[in-house]
Amino acid sequence: MSARWFPHGVVASPHHLASTAGARVLADGGNAVDAAVAANLVLAVVTPYFCGVGGDLLAIVWDGEAHGTVSAGAAPAGATPEAIRAAVDAGHGDPSVSMPGTGGMPMFGALPVTVPGAVAGWFDLLDRFGTRAFGDVTATAIELAEHGFLLSPHGARFPERARARFGDQPDWMANYGRMEAGRRFVQTDLAATLRTIAEDGPSAFYTGRIADAIVEVLQRGGSTMTADDLAAHRSRLVTPMSGRYRELEVLELPPPTQGVTALTALGILDRLGDRLPDDPAAAAHLQVEAIRAALADREEHVADPRTMTVDPAGLIVPARLDAMAAAVDAERAGAWPPARPAAGGTAYLCAADRDGLLVSLIQSNFVGFGSGVVVPGTGIGLHDRGAHFSLEPGDPNVIGPGKQPLHTLIPAMALRDGAPEVVFGTMGGDAQAQIHTQLLGHLVDGGADPQDAVAAPRFVVEVADGSVAVEADADPAIAAGLRERGHTVTDLEARSHSAGHAHAIRLVAGGYEAGSDPRSEGGAIGH
Repeated sequence: MSARWFPHGVVASPHHLASTAGARVLADGGNAVDAAVAANLVLAVVTPYFCGVGGDLLAIVWDGEAHGTVSAGAAPAGATPEAIRAAVDAGHGDPSVSMPGTGGMPMFGALPVTVPGAVAGWFDLLDRFGTRAFGDVTATAIELAEHGFLLSPHGARFPERARARFGDQPDWMANYGRMEAGRRFVQTDLAATLRTIAEDGPSAFYTGRIADAIVEVLQRGGSTMTADDLAAHRSRLVTPMSGRYRELEVLELPPPTQGVTALTALGILDRLGDRLPDDPAAAAHLQVEAIRAALADREEHVADPRTMTVDPAGLIVPARLDAMAAAVDAERAGAWPPARPAAGGTAYLCAADRDGLLVSLIQSNFVGFGSGVVVPGTGIGLHDRGAHFSLEPGDPNVIGPGKQPLHTLIPAMALRDGAPEVVFGTMGGDAQAQIHTQLLGHLVDGGADPQDAVAAPRFVVEVADGSVAVEADADPAIAAGLRERGHTVTDLEARSHSAGHAHAIRLVAGGYEAGSDPRSEGGAIGH
């Protein structure tokens, strides 16, 4: 299926109800930011296994220049490795269920919950760039929460898997255990929460009754989170980092995101030839090697920028990228250092309007339903972004008071001659930077349109061991060629959730063409 063309504006997201809500805002005269926030709020209702009110938000907005928004929460002021270990000793959290290399930092429960940034991010985006009030853009989300929506078989797979993890959690079961394919899923508590936030603003979430309920449930689970931690949260406006790929200037958010990881991989590839080889296995090998080098770099350096020991910009200076590219063997797989895998539980969307305002936005619970902690009486599930913290001294991501963990979330844009050409991104944890690299390979080197680019079969490098998982519908020559070059190759089902849900909008004569990932149940909808 080819990319669809829209003369005035478009929203692409991983759920058709969210894309429809955003497109309706555009048709009613709202701008791209209004539409993106409306779509994100609907995603918070209809895909709680990806994102929600209890998660973080990051975005890049173009209004003639690029603006970055990072609304990613920090660890509590009382969070230290010693405090986490004491809580674990007291029976809170399971250190055996943790990400490799974190020293037993629990992945689920109250301990990995950092301050959720999404609510502040939504209001800041609307205040700075939007034309509609939060109450206006949240109307569809409230309606879907209050009256329900039919859960598809595709969507039902996520709560089915999560029941094995959270089935013994009464609050999670009461809130999400009711999700079944073909049945209307109603969330009256969440509808009431969204109404309260719409009426009283972000302070309704970060102070007052909702904040008190968040603190109570987290402290009951061993967290040191306090009302002061929540009240202190602020979104940050940042300048996107930039790097080159062919004739494009690629924009990514700076640390604590892994945006510099995508720029590193693209910078290495840009030095390995004017375009990717026609041989699909040779092209995949170069992409894999560039991605592996970039991921290893991420694990060694990327963290909260206030505690990094290197300047993020220094990671992508030309001389350094030249040396990394020179180390790539075009015929053989290189050695692999151990790294820290991050699963995906995220929603990416993008939007564009008739005035050229562009939004690349990503919002996440981190791993599926996040921490599994549901705040009683609110319908809010809390994320577990802090699972990426380490308890090991000297690790760049060691947990600390008020510190932000490494974020895999990376919305992106690419410019040509200073003007926007494509808005793109994906969910997928560690795969996000990898998918950015593959999307631009298809769009730039392969000449694909946005729909073909996001639909093309993908590979994912497993950061725990450097192996490469290749989707089953990929050209068989790719897996065979990678094995011949010394890579360990595993099989990934066709159109796998693990290969991300990517979406893209490209600026073309007379409007936009857009693509939405068939791995999701979304769509590109506009007018």
